[in-house]
Amino acid sequence: MSTSTNSGGQQQTLSLDNAATASSTPLPLASDPNDNNNSERLKQQTQRLTHHLNGLTSPTIPSPSSAANVSSSNGHEASSANGNNNHFITSSTQTIITGSSYPSNGDSNSSRTFSNSQKEVLRLIGQHLQSVGLSKTVDILIHESGCVLEHEQASNFRELIMSGKWTEAIVALEKLKQYIEERDGIQQMKYLILEQKYFELIEDNHAMEALQCLRYEIQGLKIRTERTHELTTFLMFNSMKDMYKAANWSGKGFLSRQNLMEKLQKFLPPDVMLPPKRLESLLTQAVELQQERCTYHVRPGTLTLEDVSLLKDHACSKQTFPCVTIQTLTEHSDEVWFCKFSPDGTKLATGSKDGYLHIYDVDLETYKMKLRKQFEGHSFGIGCIAWCPFSRYVIACGTDECNELWIWDVEQEEQRSRMTHTPEDSLTCAAWLPCGQRFVCGGSRGQFYYCDIDGNVIDSWEGVRLQCLHVTHDGLILAADAQKRISSYKFDSLTDQQIIHEDHPIMSFTVSKDGRLALLNIATQGVHLWDLHDKQLVRKYQGVTQGNYVNHATFGGPNEEFIASGSEDSKVYLWHRRQERPIMVFSGHTRTVNCVSWHPTSPLVFASASDDATVRIWSTPEHQTKTVLPNNEPSS
Repeated sequence: MSTSTNSGGQQQTLSLDNAATASSTPLPLASDPNDNNNSERLKQQTQRLTHHLNGLTSPTIPSPSSAANVSSSNGHEASSANGNNNHFITSSTQTIITGSSYPSNGDSNSSRTFSNSQKEVLRLIGQHLQSVGLSKTVDILIHESGCVLEHEQASNFRELIMSGKWTEAIVALEKLKQYIEERDGIQQMKYLILEQKYFELIEDNHAMEALQCLRYEIQGLKIRTERTHELTTFLMFNSMKDMYKAANWSGKGFLSRQNLMEKLQKFLPPDVMLPPKRLESLLTQAVELQQERCTYHVRPGTLTLEDVSLLKDHACSKQTFPCVTIQTLTEHSDEVWFCKFSPDGTKLATGSKDGYLHIYDVDLETYKMKLRKQFEGHSFGIGCIAWCPFSRYVIACGTDECNELWIWDVEQEEQRSRMTHTPEDSLTCAAWLPCGQRFVCGGSRGQFYYCDIDGNVIDSWEGVRLQCLHVTHDGLILAADAQKRISSYKFDSLTDQQIIHEDHPIMSFTVSKDGRLALLNIATQGVHLWDLHDKQLVRKYQGVTQGNYVNHATFGGPNEEFIASGSEDSKVYLWHRRQERPIMVFSGHTRTVNCVSWHPTSPLVFASASDDATVRIWSTPEHQTKTVLPNNEPSS
């Protein structure tokens, strides 16, 4: 039986009898009026067509390169390789020995050559098609390209594992020994196979066979002794559900064997057996890289393949970025020198020249701030704020003339303690240790104290004139001093080590969450990024106006990819961490912007404090409120 295609593109079936009838009836071939031998040529063409159709009754199955159909959908004659019109060929389908249908390209597949990278791409495509169940399509791909997905012995090994033929699988594994590079790779693979066999025997209630497998096969490998001892305990469980949970095993079947196969594949080189889901893995890496390089990507979480279109590069618009003022806080009556979100993001603290410390509650859905408490009594103003790690206590420090600091209990809304050591002190900066019960503090007159939460001095370090302090999550104390340095300090041994040295005074600094990067505000220079591990200057950011006043920059974004800083030109500058030029410049304040604080848990909001006595809250247009700002200007 053969097929033909009608003018509507549908296939029709011709029986062999109909084919014979068609062969005896001359087709209405176009004639050439200038050809005197036209009749003879028509006769020859009819004989050739009859011979071709009669060949369909032959029991010999034609090869894919020689098989042809009876008629063509467009009604034109097809030319052979030598240019003669020997017979009609359809371009619809051809059939090979396996019974699969392959598109005809009219060329011999063996003549095609592929580069190494092309072959690898074809293998990746084939693996993915196979994983989604398009096995016939994989057969077509293998046939046309001549590429195979994996080594024949590896393919056989996979089939044995997935069918649970453990003895045969171990025999097949020996044939793959030459491809395994790890010294004890074969032993490790055998152990994993026998462990799966052992678990399945337990599930099948074959306790004696499982015990023999453990004693004579698993122990015989003489590796992973502790794990082997642990395996004996799984024979003691009365409930299979409890055994599954204890063994972290999903039970006998496709899933557990697939997990086993993924573990085994790690021992084999990719040219023998492709790593599982390799194409998906590469695409996921590409998406993650695009997210990392996206200038305006600030949404929390990591993008997955389901979040993006693979047909175009990922790129966020400015509208998804915190770029508009959604609220202006006007409760202070004088310059606002500092602002800082609590570590849990539920509160915002602001300190001002007016001597007040304001605590705001943060609505984590709308990012609206509501004044919770005003703490007063700071006669020299508040130039530095430090939240304890669990967001209950806050330290407020004054200016160079101030010899005391305050510790406020935000939950009880009262003063926890007040510290003053000597009248000559200048306590201008502080930082909590990770325990939340101790802190370090100091100032420009050479005081450096290690204190408890009640303000008692536990230890001191004389002669260190401090400009700024920071304590990392692992307890490393970092301090910027008047000698244009940042050093680490250990109070237990009274030793210090210089990490950074700048050419100009370091006015302030902050450190990334992982403790790797430090962001410095440098007098007359601007914002510098340093790698603390390599002790190298990474980048100098352009645009900001920085004189000799203290300014506090901040990291921000889901993975701290962004940097923001205030400026003496009354603007807020924002950079992508890998770009020296600002990606955004925000206007709104009317005087110097002294401090910027990015929300620690939501990358869609940050705050800026200014000498214009206001604190602005910035977020996305989606969160923009309808509140009218001072001077009746909309918050945009």
